[in-house]
Amino acid sequence: MIEQGVVQQQPAKMDHRAKKTNASAHAALDGKVKGLKRLLPFLGPAFIAAVAYLDPGNFATNITAGSKYGYLLLWVIAASNLMAVLIQTLSAKLGIATGKNLPEVAHARFPKGVSIFLWIQSELVIIATDLAEFIGAALGLYLLFGIPMLPAAIITAIGSFAILELQRRGYRTLEAGIAGMVMIVVLAFAFQVVAAKPDLGAVAAGIVTPRFEGVDSVLLAAGILGATVMPHAIYLHSSLTQNRIVGRNEAEKKKIFKLEFIDIVLAMIIAGAVNMAMVIVSAGLFFKNGLVVEDLDVAFREFARLSGPVTAISFGLGLLIAGLSSSSVGTMAGDVVMQGFINKRINLYLRRAITIVPPLAIIISGINPTNALVLSQVVLSFGIAFALIPLIMFTSNRDIMGGLVNRRFTSILGWLISALVVGLNLFLLAQMLL
Repeated sequence: MIEQGVVQQQPAKMDHRAKKTNASAHAALDGKVKGLKRLLPFLGPAFIAAVAYLDPGNFATNITAGSKYGYLLLWVIAASNLMAVLIQTLSAKLGIATGKNLPEVAHARFPKGVSIFLWIQSELVIIATDLAEFIGAALGLYLLFGIPMLPAAIITAIGSFAILELQRRGYRTLEAGIAGMVMIVVLAFAFQVVAAKPDLGAVAAGIVTPRFEGVDSVLLAAGILGATVMPHAIYLHSSLTQNRIVGRNEAEKKKIFKLEFIDIVLAMIIAGAVNMAMVIVSAGLFFKNGLVVEDLDVAFREFARLSGPVTAISFGLGLLIAGLSSSSVGTMAGDVVMQGFINKRINLYLRRAITIVPPLAIIISGINPTNALVLSQVVLSFGIAFALIPLIMFTSNRDIMGGLVNRRFTSILGWLISALVVGLNLFLLAQMLL
C-alpha cells in the first residue's frame, strides 16, 4: 500500500539520493523550499521519456532533410516539438491525477478484448522501436571502432543490460544515468554545429518561416512531423509520474503537475535542439557542398572528409549513446504496457533478452541498417492512434482526472494534433506501401 503523501519506491530498493529527493519534494510542496531547490526533486521523468525523441530513426530523417533542403525544414522540427510538449504533458498529468499509467486506465475502462488487442499492438510497436534503437547503437559501434555489425549488436545488448541495472538501484540513479547520456548526445551535436559553421541567418529563417520547395519536401516534412510522437514514450511517461510523488489532495496534485511541467518543457527543449542540430550540421556540410546523404554510414564518412575525424567521431558517439539509452527506455515501456493492459509482468532482464532477438535476426540477414530503420518507422506508425486517442479521451474526462481535467481548449488542441499526427502517419504508410 502507498500512503497518501508518500513518494512511491520503484520495485528496486530506494537509494540514499532518492530518499533525500523525497524529503526535498515534500518540503517543496509544503512551501518550505524556494527557488531552484524547489524544482530539483521534480526533474527527471521527462528526460527519460524525451530519450524517445532522440532515437536513431530521427538521425536518418534529420540528416536527409538537411542534406536535401538545407535549413528549410527546421520549422517542422520546432512545430513537432510544440506538439510533443502537449502530448507528454497530458501523459504525465494522467499519472499524477490518477496514480495509474495509461495502460492501467485503459484496462479499467475498456473491455478485456480491447485491452488484449491494445497490449499486442503496443508490444509490436515497442519491438519495432527497439529494432531502430538497437541497430542504431550497433551501427554507432561499427562506425566508431570498425566492429562488424553482429559483434557490435552483442556489445550493444550487454550495454543495454548495464543501463537497466541502474533501474534496480533506484529511480533517481536511473534518471541521473539517462540524463547524463542525453547530455553526451547534446555535447556531441553542439560540437558538430560549431564545426559545421552554419549560416545563422538561414538557421533563424528556417525556424520561423514555414515553407516548402516541391512535393518531396512536403513528404519529408510529413515524415518528420508524423514520426514525432512515440507511442512508447506516452505509455512510459504516465508510468514515471503515477506514483513518484503522490499528492495528498487536489491542490497538491496541481502543484506537482506545475513543477513536472517545467521538467517536460526543459526536456523537450533539449530534445528539439538536438534534432535541429542534426539538420543544421547536415545543411552546413552536405547541402552546402551539393551532397544528398541518406545513409548514416555515408554521413559518417562524409563528416570525416568535410570536417575532420573529430566531427565524425562525435556523430558516431551521439548515435551510439542515443541508441543505447533509447533501447533501455523501450524495454521499460514494454514492462509498463504488459503490466497495465493485461496485469502480467515478466523479469525486465528476460524481456530485454527476448527483444534482442529481432534486431539480431535483422543484422544476421544482412539488411541495410538504414533501410531497417525506415521499416521500423512504418510499423511504428500503426501504434500512434492507439496511444494518442485513449490519452486524450481519459484526460478530458473529469471523473478520471478530477481537478486536473483538460480545459476545453486543451482537449480541442489535443484532438487536432491527434488527427494531424495520425493522418500524416497513415499518409506516409500509404506512400511507402505504394
